[in-house]
Amino acid sequence: MKRTAVLNVVGLTRGLVGEHTPRLRAFLERSTVAHIDPAFPAVTCTAQSNYLTGKVPSQHGIVGNGWYDWGLSEVHFWKQSNRLVEAPKLFEELKALKPEFTCAKLFWWYNMYSGADWSITPRPMYPADGRKFFDIYTWPLNLRTEIKREIGEFPFATFWGPAAGRSSPQGPPDGASRWIAASARWVEERHSPTLSLVYLPHLDYNLQRFGTVDPSKPGRPPISEILPDLTAIDTVVGDLIDFYSNRGVQVVVLSEYGITPVSTPIHINRELRRRGWITVRDELGLELLDTGNSLAFSVADHQVAHVHVKDPTLRNTVREMLMGLDGIAEVLDGAGKQVRGIDHRRAGDLIAIARENAWFTYYYWMDDDLAPDFARTVDIHRKPGYDPVELFTDPALSPMALKARIAWRLIQKKLGFRMLMNVIPLDATLVKGSHGVRPSNRDDWPLLLTPSPEGAGKKEETSAAPHVVASTEVYSIIKTLVLS
Repeated sequence: MKRTAVLNVVGLTRGLVGEHTPRLRAFLERSTVAHIDPAFPAVTCTAQSNYLTGKVPSQHGIVGNGWYDWGLSEVHFWKQSNRLVEAPKLFEELKALKPEFTCAKLFWWYNMYSGADWSITPRPMYPADGRKFFDIYTWPLNLRTEIKREIGEFPFATFWGPAAGRSSPQGPPDGASRWIAASARWVEERHSPTLSLVYLPHLDYNLQRFGTVDPSKPGRPPISEILPDLTAIDTVVGDLIDFYSNRGVQVVVLSEYGITPVSTPIHINRELRRRGWITVRDELGLELLDTGNSLAFSVADHQVAHVHVKDPTLRNTVREMLMGLDGIAEVLDGAGKQVRGIDHRRAGDLIAIARENAWFTYYYWMDDDLAPDFARTVDIHRKPGYDPVELFTDPALSPMALKARIAWRLIQKKLGFRMLMNVIPLDATLVKGSHGVRPSNRDDWPLLLTPSPEGAGKKEETSAAPHVVASTEVYSIIKTLVLS
C-alpha cells in the first residue's frame, strides 16, 4: 500500500487556481488534473458520501446535508453518525482487504462511529441547563484531551458563523483550517495512517459572502474580496503538501463543489404558505413550522430544495406552481429523481433545482417580527433548512452596538444565564455565492489533483477536452492510489 493524504479544499476550482495560489498552481502543474462532474446535489454531505462509497444518493441515502424524517415529523441537519450512510465506505473496504490498513478521518462528515482508527469532528456539549460549550469529538476518546493539550482548543467560532473567515478575537481568518491542518500533522507524526482524510473549509465562507470570479472580465479573475482567502488557503495547503511529501506520503487535492455568484434568493416556503399548504403554530408569540400538519413544505439546502407533499393528489399542482417561480430551473418528480440518482426515501416527493444565479432560503414566516427566536442566531440544527445568512451580522446594528450586544451576551453566558446571541440578520440578499447545481462553466466544477508523471498538469492546460470524472469515480481513484 502507498500511504495517501486526501486534502479536501472546500470550494476550490480550476478558476481559482492562479497567481494568488502559487503553491497550489505548482502542485497542479505536476499533477494529473481533472474536473469532477459534481455530485447531485453538490453539497458537503452528498459529495463526501459519493467520494467515499462510489455510489449515488439513491444507494447510500445521503440526499443532502439534512432531510425530513417522516416518522418523527422533524427536519434534521448535520447529523454525524456514520451509520446514516447506507453503503460501505472506502476505508472499511480497504481495512477488509488489508488488515494493516489504517485511516485518520479529520473533520470529514459522518465521522462518529465510522470505524476509522483516528477521528476528529466538531461536537459542542449541551448541559441540561441549556448552555452550549464548543468542543470536538474524537476517537479514540482520549485523543481529545491529548491533541487539545498539544495544539490548543479548536477555534469553533472560526469554523462557522459570522467570525468564520474573518479576523476576530476568536482567531485568525483561517483559524479553523489552520487548526485542522495542525491536527493532521499531529496524527501523522504519531500514528502514520495509511489514509488521511483532511477537511479544509476556509474558502467556503467568503465565497458564499462575496461570490467568486468576475465573469465580465477576460479570464474570469477572482474578485478582490476573496484574494486574501486564496492566499491563506494556499499557505495552509502548501505547507501540508510539503509536510506529507517529505514523509513519503502521496497527496491528493480535491474539492466538493464550486461556488458561483448568486443574486436571487427563492423563498420557497413562503410561496407554499401563500397557497395555504404550510401550517405554522404559535409558540411564545413566534411562528414555528408545523411540518407534520403541512400539506406541502420544503427543506431548503443551498440550490436544491426537497419538497414534501402530504397528499399525493396535490403533487402535480405543487409542481406546476414551483415551475412558475422566478429562479427555479427544474422540478424533479419520481422519474426525474431516478434519472438523477436520488430516488431514496429521504428525498422530497419533488425536488426543486435553482438556476445557477439563485438559491433557496428556509424562511416560512411572512412577518420578520414573528420569525422564531433561532432565526437570528447561529443554529444549524434547529433551522428546518440551511441558512448561509448565519455568516453575517445584522447590518442594522452599528459596530459599537454589535460589539456591546456580543459582549453582554458572553458575560451572561459566563455567569451561567440563558442568553440568545441574536445578531444574525434576516436579509437573504446579503448572500452572494452558493452551490448545489452543476455550474455551466467547467472551471467552476470541483477539482481533483492526483499524483502523476512530471508535466501531466501542463498537458491538461492545453487539452481540447479536459479530463472529467464522475463524483462516484473518486472512490476508485483513491482506492487505486492506496493499493498501488
